[in-house]
Amino acid sequence: MQLILLACYLLAGVAVTLPRATLMTGRLPLTGDQAQYVWSMWWVAHQVSHLSNPYFTNHLAAPVGVQLGPDTLMPLLGLIMTPVTLLFGPAAAYNVLVVAAPGLAAYAMYRAARLWLPGTAAAAAGSSSRTIAVGPIAAGAFFGLSSMLTSQDWLHIHTAMGCVFLPLLLEATVRLRRGPTVRRAIIAGLVLGATMLVDQESALLAVILAVLVLLPWLVRQPSMAKLRATAIGAVSAIVVASPQLLAMLAAGGKGGTAPPPTSNYVTYAAELNSLFSPSPRLSSYKLGALAAGYGEHTTAELITTFGLMLTLMAVLGLIVSWRRPASKRLALLWLGCAVLSLGPTVAIGNSQYIPFATTWHGIKVSMIMPYTWLIRMPVLSSFREADRLALLGLVGAALLAGAGIDWLRQHSRPVFAVTVVLAALEFGWGGPAGQPTMPTTLPRLDRPVAADTSGSIVVDVPFMVRGPERYGEDASPAALVLATADGHPRAISYTSGIQRRTVSGISRHAFYAGLVAAQAGRPISAAELAAARRDLRTLHVGWLMVWPPRWLQGYVPGAYAGLHYGEIRSYLAETGFVRDYEANGVVVYRPQGAGR
Repeated sequence: MQLILLACYLLAGVAVTLPRATLMTGRLPLTGDQAQYVWSMWWVAHQVSHLSNPYFTNHLAAPVGVQLGPDTLMPLLGLIMTPVTLLFGPAAAYNVLVVAAPGLAAYAMYRAARLWLPGTAAAAAGSSSRTIAVGPIAAGAFFGLSSMLTSQDWLHIHTAMGCVFLPLLLEATVRLRRGPTVRRAIIAGLVLGATMLVDQESALLAVILAVLVLLPWLVRQPSMAKLRATAIGAVSAIVVASPQLLAMLAAGGKGGTAPPPTSNYVTYAAELNSLFSPSPRLSSYKLGALAAGYGEHTTAELITTFGLMLTLMAVLGLIVSWRRPASKRLALLWLGCAVLSLGPTVAIGNSQYIPFATTWHGIKVSMIMPYTWLIRMPVLSSFREADRLALLGLVGAALLAGAGIDWLRQHSRPVFAVTVVLAALEFGWGGPAGQPTMPTTLPRLDRPVAADTSGSIVVDVPFMVRGPERYGEDASPAALVLATADGHPRAISYTSGIQRRTVSGISRHAFYAGLVAAQAGRPISAAELAAARRDLRTLHVGWLMVWPPRWLQGYVPGAYAGLHYGEIRSYLAETGFVRDYEANGVVVYRPQGAGR
């Protein structure tokens, strides 16, 4: 029965995220994030098969290289998917994760819900393994199939897969509370440590969740058995997470990691009017008018609404479970995270309010908003996407909603049936409107590069080294996907975290500096051209690809008018590049005298 339920969740996840599953035939959304995930799948599999360290690469920002400790590398997922990556390619491995994530999250929440919802404790304990109750099934669906989580599945797979571990950790810590054995402590620690190897932000959410579950238990009736179990769990978590923690420390060493702009604290936040509004998913069914109250600061970031039906069922679940102490704690988790997700200000529609305003690190924040104080704490200051705290609140809301659904089933079958249908209409997300896609392979373009076994650097134009900081213009996402096929180091880089020394190291190369100036249309002096030619001879550049605007992220007709292709061609000619061939609209150059 459990396998059947898991399969149903997986199929439901595919259905509510359509047309995402149709891209498994060999396409990807044309975004830098998707390309980065595919490249990460390839890099981890490459390093695992060569028994090498995955946390540093000289295949990005070549020849300087990038420390990948603060990046969304997802080493655990890359390791698990290595057989798929080696057999079918990194894009296939990534697409499998995207298709599976909602169903896995739903099933993980179902397992956690069985421990709390009335009438399911026996099944959870294993006395009736074939018993499947409605409440836990609904809780799983409200969590894993929600617009909030499925939007992350479309946009940020590291966050979506990180959310799978939240209900897993909840189950593990609740079991630890009920019986503080060494085995259960180790399991809880393994889950928490594994979360760090998938997504660092989700790991912070997981730590908060573990503290909220275990701290009252430890304080209320302290005992050596409880303290010993908690300590064993903490040590287990640190041991499992140690590769990621050490890599992050290494990246934060000399030069440090460039932090995201402080404006992110305000930008990536939920809007008060949207948190409990109907999901924008209703637009897929020509019911967008019902979700007219929904809005967001930043498009293509996160659907920050719990949805109307989830909200109503969670409120009902709180009412019918009021006498159970856990229900109040779940409500506090839900509503507390909702308030935190608003960020350091209050946004309502197009208006922003900053009561009791003060200035902090150059931005205006409200002194009465809890998030303002959260980000002043050590470690938590790195949590710059307030809206993602709503995902932790979704854990509490889904469990309460499961209780509400279960009560309706027992007391009013007709209302229960209507509620299920209305809730299902809010499930899922179909991706950004008009999302362009790219193929996972471009054999005509890449075949000559792949045939070159010299290990030379490939330079892609527009040229960019990007993390929280950006040097140059947005490069084509297809370039990173192509790199997984030909195996050549790339001069460009697209990571979620990058060291200042990487950016400064790249910018000190006269050839790259001249290329950045040319694509921005800035004049280049004769002395700078001479320096660029000298520098190029030291870089081992074998190929240079000029990508037209239609291959660039967010392309619409007339976009990227700021790119000066004429100046780029002139600069390439003056530094000794000659045109070699053109394929898929991409013009390929080689240094003068380079053999083919």
